[in-house]
Amino acid sequence: MNSTPRLLNRILIGLLGLILLVIGALLALLASVPAVASWWQSWSAGLWSGAQQLFDQTRFPGRQESWVWILLVLLLVLLIGAMVAWIAQQGKGRADLILFEEDPGDVPGDLRIGGGVAEQALKAALADRPDLAGVSVATYQIRGEPALRIRLQPRLGVAPNVLAAEVSALVEALDLVIGKHTPVLLHLGAGTRARFSRAERVR
Repeated sequence: MNSTPRLLNRILIGLLGLILLVIGALLALLASVPAVASWWQSWSAGLWSGAQQLFDQTRFPGRQESWVWILLVLLLVLLIGAMVAWIAQQGKGRADLILFEEDPGDVPGDLRIGGGVAEQALKAALADRPDLAGVSVATYQIRGEPALRIRLQPRLGVAPNVLAAEVSALVEALDLVIGKHTPVLLHLGAGTRARFSRAERVR
C-alpha cells in the first residue's frame, strides 16, 4: 500500500545480481583457465595505458593534475545523491491522520482524527482473540486519501472467511464512530509464529 518503488527495486537488485554473477564467473575463469588469464593481462595493460594517456592529455595548463578527476568526483556526487533519493523513497506513504475535514459551522475550525486512534481501536478489539497469533494495523495515504492496512496471522484451523467477515464488521463500526468510510486492505498471512503456536480451534 505504500509508495515504495517495488519495480525499480527489483530491477536494481536484478542488475546488481547479474553484475556480481559476471564478476564471480570472471574470477573463476581467471583462476582456472590460462587463456582467459593471458587475455585479461593484455586487455588490462592496454586499458591502463589508455587511461594514463587520457590523464596526460587532459592536464591543466602548467600543472600535473587532470580535469578528469573533477569529472569523476562530480559523477560520484551525482551517484551518491541518486542513492540517497532512492533510499528516501523506501517505505513512504504512511499517514498521520485518518480524518481531516473543515468545519463550516459558526466557529471556523478543522476536525482531525489521528490514524493512531483507528489503529489502537482495532488492535484492542483484536488483541484478546484466541484465534489470532498476531495483529498489525497501519494507516497509509493512497491517492491523497487515508486507508488502513490490517495484517492478521490466524492460527491453524481458523476459517479465513469467518475471520474476514468479523474484521469487516469491526471496520464498519469504526466507520460509524469516525463518521467516514475508510478503505481497508485486509491481509491474512501465516508466518512461523502461526505455524508453531498452539491452535485454539480444532483443525
